[in-house]
Amino acid sequence: MNAKHRVVVGLSGGVDSAVTAHLLKQAGHEVIGIFMKNWEDDDDSEYCSSNIDFVDAAAVADVIGIEIEHVNFAADYKDRVFAAFLREYQAGRTPNPDVLCNAEIKFKAFLDHAMRLGAEKIATGHYARVRELGGQVQLLKGLDPLKDQSYFLHRLNQAQLAKTLFPVGELRKTEVRRIAEEIGLPNAKKKDSTGICFIGERPFREFLNRYLAHQPGPIKDERGRKLGEHVGLSFYTLGQRQGLGIGGVKEKGAPRGGGEHAPWFVARKDMQTNTLYVVQGHEHPWLLSQSLIASDISWTAAQGPAFGGFGAKTRYRQGDAACAFTPEHPQPGQFRLDFVQPQWAVTPGQSAVLYDGEVCLGGGVIEAAMAAGAA
Repeated sequence: MNAKHRVVVGLSGGVDSAVTAHLLKQAGHEVIGIFMKNWEDDDDSEYCSSNIDFVDAAAVADVIGIEIEHVNFAADYKDRVFAAFLREYQAGRTPNPDVLCNAEIKFKAFLDHAMRLGAEKIATGHYARVRELGGQVQLLKGLDPLKDQSYFLHRLNQAQLAKTLFPVGELRKTEVRRIAEEIGLPNAKKKDSTGICFIGERPFREFLNRYLAHQPGPIKDERGRKLGEHVGLSFYTLGQRQGLGIGGVKEKGAPRGGGEHAPWFVARKDMQTNTLYVVQGHEHPWLLSQSLIASDISWTAAQGPAFGGFGAKTRYRQGDAACAFTPEHPQPGQFRLDFVQPQWAVTPGQSAVLYDGEVCLGGGVIEAAMAAGAA
């Protein structure tokens, strides 16, 4: 950061990227802002409007005193991210499009565009850090444990990390808000965006319904008794509690802390028979996994780690779970994690991300999860 660079910053209209641009300008870099438009379908709806975000981003650029360019990556996004998102849901898995968006759009299409503008570095408002050590660039957790976003960035490679700056990764969110107010940024109090960028705040099932074929089928409990009907397996994820439509079903003597009015959780999806299985009790054995297999692996370094003990996340916002890592198992291109403590609702399609302390090593897409005692 001591050398002065031409840095292209992804300005989203949010406060994190705004403060990122300000910090870089203050440090003496030549800063250019780029607003990425990644979605066009019903973009003018109440749920997802990039026009409002662009107005906010342009206002930020004006206050900071930098140029801003509007770039449309919607076609790239649909081909590289959304198509894969739909394929995974159709197959009964639950993908994480934010992981793919970072790898394919924000740090590939955006990076390529920035390099064409003569940029030496790019920067985003992610809560993560990079560090050069022994000829390698490491991806580190953000210093704010409540905001760390390294999980979503685990597919970045050495070439991408070497050109990336994450200034707010060194700060806590409260400090970012304070800086934004101090310098009079118009979006200082803007709420953080939630949900997937192309879905916004809209009802998720309503959105998927427009793109996925769905075949209703039975909802059954662990003993095979039919409790109701699902609207299509693609619309449910493991561990889901809301929206099952069986809240009135009473099950006396349910195991594992269940009971007459205990909530139901999605536990399994049988694609062959189009059956959704649900169980009662948060700690039901069907919801707990001791091990997992992951494929579609990506490591931040040139190669992955050797066999050993690490921490892992199987979903965002969970603590690192202690596990044993076995590379190239059960076959090349995969790895296995065996957890010290069973993990709840490990979901195929989500990412299993490996950590060595504060260093994010990379990860893979969960293929299968196994209960305690499974081979």
